[in-house]
Amino acid sequence: MNKRVQAWILIVAMTAFFSGASRAAEDVSLLKDMTSVIALLGLPCGQVVSVIKKGDNDHIASCQNGNRYRVYLNPEGRVVAQKQ
Repeated sequence: MNKRVQAWILIVAMTAFFSGASRAAEDVSLLKDMTSVIALLGLPCGQVVSVIKKGDNDHIASCQNGNRYRVYLNPEGRVVAQKQ
C-alpha cells in the first residue's frame, strides 16, 4: 500500500476511535447535569440513568426511581422539568 493511503487510514481510524470516547464522556456529563437540575428543582429522581435529546435545551430524562421528566428552557429562559 502507498504510504499516503496508510496514513489516511490511520487518521480516519484514530478519529473514529477518539470521537467515540469523547461522546461517552459527554453522555456521563449530561447525566450528571440532568441529575443536578432535577434535584435543584426539588423533584424526586435519585439519579438520571438515561437522557434522550429532543432538541436544543430540550431533553427527556429517565430516573433511577422510574420517574421521567422533560427538562427544557421555557420562553423566559428558566429551566423547567415536567413529569412525563
